[in-house]
Amino acid sequence: TAERVQQPRHVAQGRLEALLKFQQMVIDLTGLDIANASLLDEATAAAEAMAMSRRLSKSPVNTIVVDCDCHPQTIAVVKTRARSMGYEVIVADPYRDLHRYSFFAVLVQYPGSRGEVRDLNEIVQTAHARSALVTVAADLLSLVLLQPPAAFGADIAIGNSQRFGVPMGYGGPHAAFFATRDEYKRSMPGRLI
Repeated sequence: TAERVQQPRHVAQGRLEALLKFQQMVIDLTGLDIANASLLDEATAAAEAMAMSRRLSKSPVNTIVVDCDCHPQTIAVVKTRARSMGYEVIVADPYRDLHRYSFFAVLVQYPGSRGEVRDLNEIVQTAHARSALVTVAADLLSLVLLQPPAAFGADIAIGNSQRFGVPMGYGGPHAAFFATRDEYKRSMPGRLI
């Protein structure tokens, strides 16, 4: 009986250790200070990043600019959540048109949904000059080779873990990741181990 009582504790400790390692891997790959371990999928993480950006941004407008090269499911979830919160969503090319809008946040896909890898420096500088936050929806495995979102000055990085070994045939959703700067940790959604 003593052996039976001990077994669940070992399982729980193993899960905690796995979540802690997941968070550390996300921190290492995104270059940001802190990560969580409990969001459902990439699209949901993008919607949570939008809400967090609104809480933190000093911009008076209620508009978010979403990269037209974001995954379609991400754009759809962000639009749905934004409607219920009273935010306006502008789907545009932030590399070309960002200067035309007033916004509290920008969501950029990196690499884009079509596979294009672009420099995010100008987007981040433009957004920060307007007191807006930048969320980068990144492919976690690509960050092994690409410059991390933090190197561009991004405020939040989100994405999913499907590329780390969960076959597409097994369905989804695939666990999301969410990383941000240390100064924003009190506003970060989800569970932190």
